[in-house]
This record gives sequence, C-alpha cells and structure tokens, in this order.
Amino acid sequence: MPRNKSLYPATAFAALLLLAGCGSDTPVAPPPPDPCDARCDYIAMDSPVDRAALDARIEPLFSDPAQAETRALVIMRYGKPVAERYAPGYSADTPLISWSMEKSVTAVLIGMLVADGRLKLDDPAPIAEWQSPGDPRRNITLRHLLHMASGLDHTEGLDPAEPGEIYDGDTVCMLFLDGADDMARYAESRPMEARAGEKFEYSSATTVILADIIARELTDSKNPRVRMEAVRRFAYGRLFEPLRMNSAKIEFDRAGTMIGGSIMHATARDWAKFGEFLRNGGSIGGAQLIPRKWIEFMRTPSPTNAVYGGHIWLNARAGADGLPILFPDEAPATTFAALGHLGQYVIVSPEQGLTVVRLGKTPDEGRQAARDQLGRIVNLFPVR
Repeated sequence: MPRNKSLYPATAFAALLLLAGCGSDTPVAPPPPDPCDARCDYIAMDSPVDRAALDARIEPLFSDPAQAETRALVIMRYGKPVAERYAPGYSADTPLISWSMEKSVTAVLIGMLVADGRLKLDDPAPIAEWQSPGDPRRNITLRHLLHMASGLDHTEGLDPAEPGEIYDGDTVCMLFLDGADDMARYAESRPMEARAGEKFEYSSATTVILADIIARELTDSKNPRVRMEAVRRFAYGRLFEPLRMNSAKIEFDRAGTMIGGSIMHATARDWAKFGEFLRNGGSIGGAQLIPRKWIEFMRTPSPTNAVYGGHIWLNARAGADGLPILFPDEAPATTFAALGHLGQYVIVSPEQGLTVVRLGKTPDEGRQAARDQLGRIVNLFPVR
C-alpha cells in the first residue's frame, strides 16, 4: 500500500510569529505579558471565552484529588489551540496510552476499507472460521461488530471484585493471559450468547476481531511480520501520516494482529488532530480521507444503545443502563467522544467547533467527577 505523502496540512501548533517594525529603526515594544499564569502552558490570544473562567475550570482537573490524575489537556476550537496544559513529568512530546480510544481509530480504518470496496457493512464478517453451515456466527455482519452487537459471549470486565479472585473478563485474559499470543483467535472462538444484532455488549474483543479483518483484507499471509507490516503501512499511509500524527504507535500481538481496541500511544496534540479530523467529517486540509457518510455512520446511534454509534460514544441522555456517558446537560446533543479506560477522552462538539483531549489515570471512582468537569469546560464555549 503506497504511502500518501501529498496530504500533509500545516500543523495547528505552528509558532506564533511577531511581524512588526520591519525595515524601520523605530524600537518595537515587547509584547505584553501573557495573562495566563504558570498553571496553564498556553491559551490562545483569540480565545472566545474569558481566560480566567477557562483556567478556573481547567485547574480542578489537575489539582482536585477527586479527579486525579490528569496528565494532559488540549483544547482546540476551529482548528486553533485554545488551551494546553500538562502535569509535572509530562509534556507535549509525551506519548500517552489510549486504552479504548483506539477503538475509534480502528473504526476509521475499517471505513477506509469499506470506501475502497473491499468490505461491506451488511455482508457477513469475512471470518472463514464462522462460515460453516449451521454456525450462528455466520450471521454476524460488520455493522453488528461496529455497533458492539455481535451476540458473541464477550465480557469486558477488567478487575476482579475481590483481591485474589480470578479475572473472569475476556479483556484481561485476551490482552495479558491465555489469549495474548493470538487475540483474534481467542475473540473469534467465543460462542454466541444472543442473536447477532440483538444485544449491546461493549467488548475490546469485538474490536480485535475488526483489527483481524483489516489484516485479512490487506494480506493473505499468515506470517505475523507480513500481517504487521501490511497493517502498519495502511494505518500510517492512509491516516496517521496525512494527519501528521507523528507520535502515533500501534501495537500488535504475536500473530501479527493489531490490538485495535487499546494500547495505541500518541501525544495529546496528536489525539487532538484525530479529534479535529472527526469534527471535519473525515477531511484534513481540504482532502477528504474518508467519505463523510462514514463519519455520519459512526455518529449515528446504534439500534441497541442510544449512547453508542459505530465505535464511538454519543451525548444522548440514556444508554443501555439508563445512564449518560458524556454530559447531555452541558453540551449539544451532537457532541461525541472516543473514550478510554482510566479517563482518556477525545471530545468533539461540531456545533461549538470544539475538540477537547484529556489524558490521565483516573480510577473508576473519580471518573464521574472528571467527566463532569470536562462538561463544564465544554459548556463555556458558544455554539455557532
């Protein structure tokens, strides 16, 4: 797969140049001190909100023990940086783990293969092992997988309830225990517990199946190195390089399958570039990398969960468990987000021209406080 090197837009984080006094002997007065104090690394001069109010809402993400710990925050509005801050020990150059935010990246790569005509949303998923007559898994489509409604017996649980208990969730077993060498085989071999399309079951194992489908479409080889290289060329050539996500690093298992549901690393600035790409409907610098209809599909509620679309979270009022995932009282209903374990967020609000990235390590008991604070930040910005 050739790399596309003609689609590189100028980065939104280009240095601000002061062009004054050229060709004149008149002394140029120094710029006034930045009113943003040392707690905030950068707030743009054209910020549409009061700086003090914004900084007051950013500060608790870094100082409130109930929300600990935020490691990076980047706010973009219509492609321009508004605010950026890092915890001690982290910087704009620090790649941070995505956890499940990578699921949305995998969905975009699947969409590119659909746009290429290599996959179809409502055809049976191209897993040869599922195609035997009478195997109910042959009814699983790409759409079912993207909506987390495959019907496979997957359990996402990450932690045992009590110390010493055995992990009973597929995610830990697949990532770190008996399924780690060949994650796709582990995920694809699970039996059905419901009819395809009938039940929402959030599952990293489902996204590993999608990652395996990407590799199968790009190469017929079973050689792990060949599979890895085919997927790496595709992901970087079609997505990361055009977006100039230079820090992005995807990981693979020993079978050469991308761990498509987690583990990818990138800087907060590069995650903001991905959010801006989604906000712009799959385009960057005037180039449409993926059809807008695919991004619209990702942002459309799935039949089995109002807060989940095509591998992305939505700002609906109630999900499968009756609880919102984002903040429907603070942000427009069109807001959506890539979310990850321990408080990773790429929040996109097209009506506000907004992308907010928050990366950190926040246990479940602090997630609601951090989420609510992000909602308050988003709520500061006007709707155009």
